[in-house]
Amino acid sequence: MNVDMLFKIAGVGILVAVITQLLKQSGRDEMATIAAIVGLVIGLIMMLDLVNNLFESVRQVFQLY
Repeated sequence: MNVDMLFKIAGVGILVAVITQLLKQSGRDEMATIAAIVGLVIGLIMMLDLVNNLFESVRQVFQLY
């Protein structure tokens, strides 16, 4: 597994957490919620390639195709 990918996902998580807290402190709770959802979607998009590789490995191990 790529350690670089883990660091990128962790960096996005930390950045989103900071942005969310800043927005909550300024009284913009709705924008903070939207920022958290956008961060989640970005993290999931970054993980799509890893999930694809996992399914390919499972397919090869069990010789499904």
